[in-house]
Amino acid sequence: MTLPPDDFNPHVGKAIDLSPGVRRIVAPNPSPMTYRGTNTYLVGTGDIAVIDPGPESEAHLEAILAALAPGQRISHIVVTHSHLDHSPLAAPLKARTGAPVLAFGGPEAGRSPVMQDLAAAGLAGGGEGIDHAFAPDRTLSDGETIEGDGWALEVIHTPGHLGNHIALGMGDACFTADHVMGWATSLVSPPDGDLTDFMASCRRLRARDWSVFHPGHGAPVDTPAARLDWLIAHRLSREDSILATLADGPATARTLAERIYTETPPALIPAAERNVFAHLVDLMGKSLVSPQDRLAATAVFERIA
Repeated sequence: MTLPPDDFNPHVGKAIDLSPGVRRIVAPNPSPMTYRGTNTYLVGTGDIAVIDPGPESEAHLEAILAALAPGQRISHIVVTHSHLDHSPLAAPLKARTGAPVLAFGGPEAGRSPVMQDLAAAGLAGGGEGIDHAFAPDRTLSDGETIEGDGWALEVIHTPGHLGNHIALGMGDACFTADHVMGWATSLVSPPDGDLTDFMASCRRLRARDWSVFHPGHGAPVDTPAARLDWLIAHRLSREDSILATLADGPATARTLAERIYTETPPALIPAAERNVFAHLVDLMGKSLVSPQDRLAATAVFERIA
């Protein structure tokens, strides 16, 4: 995790112009996982697309509605993924506006087969929490375009943080939600998060020429390519550390986390352990490590020579 920029102190609940036809409202849900709060975006000048309405919050619902100028209406509600800090307000906003809710799918959509197996075996995710009640009115497909009055959003399926996670391209800008942020690295916690998918999604975004990323939390990322390069290198460095530690002998994700995250407070070791486990699943897919028994969060892993 990188240190958050001290200059991002938004006026929570106030719509701020970011570029022509793009405004941001920060929700009142600050936390160690959400930074200053969830970013809700309003796209358009007539018919408005709301990207990530945010958490269950009457105050935030009223802030979104108050941002509408005379003659404007909300025509689309687009949810990038179904974590509790992004999707729960979609249903109340739909009830107030009549706008349909669009997303890649429900909470388990886009989950890879290995993560399906881990979930079936009883592994539960962590982090922001899943909005299990979330169900879109219309399911989006990778590559399709959502169009409105004077705007168009390209759907880019970016699983990794969550299987149903999407980014939304608008010209050379991209709404990256929780996949790429400037203030922190994205949480990847199996079975909801999948590091193999996360890295593939990073490389997919890196293949495009973007001018700015509008993330789910924090300030705009003005150097998208450099940020993606850093995220990819950071994950590869963590992979090297895990492989180097396993060279000393088999170990569990917990043991590896304690040996690698030596400066991490004890209270954060469980989160580090889940991060290490995400890497171990990815490394197993690359045939670089193997569990001594079946794949599980508590398994003992060994390096494959």
